Amino acid sequence: MKISVVGGGYVGLVSSVCFAELGHTVNLIEIDADKAESINSAKSPIYEIGLEDLLLVHARRNLHACDNYDGIQDSDISFICVGTPQGDDGCADLSMIASASRSIGSALGDHDRYHVVVVKSTVPPGTTESLVIPSILKHSGKKSESIGFAMSPEFLREGTAVKDFMNPDRIVIGSRDNGAGDLIEAVYKGLDAPVIRTSIVSAEMIKYASNSFLAAKISFSNEMGNICKKMGIDVYDVMKGVGMDYRISPHFLNAGAGFGGSCFSKDVTALIHLAENLGEDPVLLRSVMEINDRQPLRIIKLLEARIGDLQARKIAVLGLAFKNNTDDVRESRAISVISELKSRGAVVVAYDPRANSSMQRLLPDIEYCRSAAEALTSADACLVMTEWPEFRELDREFELMKSRVIIEGRRILSCRDVEGICW
Repeated sequence: MKISVVGGGYVGLVSSVCFAELGHTVNLIEIDADKAESINSAKSPIYEIGLEDLLLVHARRNLHACDNYDGIQDSDISFICVGTPQGDDGCADLSMIASASRSIGSALGDHDRYHVVVVKSTVPPGTTESLVIPSILKHSGKKSESIGFAMSPEFLREGTAVKDFMNPDRIVIGSRDNGAGDLIEAVYKGLDAPVIRTSIVSAEMIKYASNSFLAAKISFSNEMGNICKKMGIDVYDVMKGVGMDYRISPHFLNAGAGFGGSCFSKDVTALIHLAENLGEDPVLLRSVMEINDRQPLRIIKLLEARIGDLQARKIAVLGLAFKNNTDDVRESRAISVISELKSRGAVVVAYDPRANSSMQRLLPDIEYCRSAAEALTSADACLVMTEWPEFRELDREFELMKSRVIIEGRRILSCRDVEGICW
């Protein structure tokens, strides 16, 4: 099948490469010409396990990136995969969705075959019906019978996105009509997963509800961890026992510094605003965000309790990406921790296996090191913020510190004399 994917960001690029791996011919639309050329040269603009290997196989063969919408006329189906970042008011910024819809509509003006447009971006429930469909129909000059519309949310975890796409736990397809849904289901042929067929607005809500529930599990675990720490209880023992209940499951029960990344915070916040606009009071969702906002700063209190005034003290921060196996620092818990350290006069040195350059663009006025050992040398204390596997092996490197004060925001270290943020 001939597929167009609009947006060469995280979701768009991973989806394009995986669609190509399934045997489809993919036209990836990325308005940044330099980025498009990089993709065509099989150089991934993001770090993701397995992504560049697949690019080497498919780039310029059955996957081509371009900076225009011309290829849509030759496609059977288009996927909208542009970003929906959090706006200043906390609501989802849908400007890129609106722009993509206008451009797709204009490109379909002379298209003489049935075409299906699928929203894969995470959008507030109702967006496809109220924004995408009217805009595409208006700019194409066509009636709704000639264009099918649907929503098929992504459930990709950064660091395992290629694996998640090729081995999904479910495929959700929300469509206006059976014909559009059937075409999308055919696109996913070859993937072994249950398919859920529903309405467009239900598919949109499934994504928001899923991310909000996962975020709630994390904040619940962190609140339990804070209580357990004051009682001298190992929260990891507690949550292991809790997670063995099949109704709960052991996933997303690791206590620590809280969740980050491009999805959870913005999606929970957007759902809060949606609920409030409907006249509902989302008490639980607000609490999830309040716990998450406070959680990383608890590590600063622990640090001051251990070494006192932070003025001119050298603090090594290990881990800058919001999670391991990615270079993404969006909403990383390390950002608020480093900012707080700086505000208290600390000298911050940092190291991450992949995310140094990403964080340097946000926080240019701290020292970035080439290794954990370099960051630890003569440090007064160390804060571990990301669960990179290489940190698990650290031990003798801590002997390079001026004083062996080590506090974890993630439970990764196996060496002695380590204190956790909530264990």
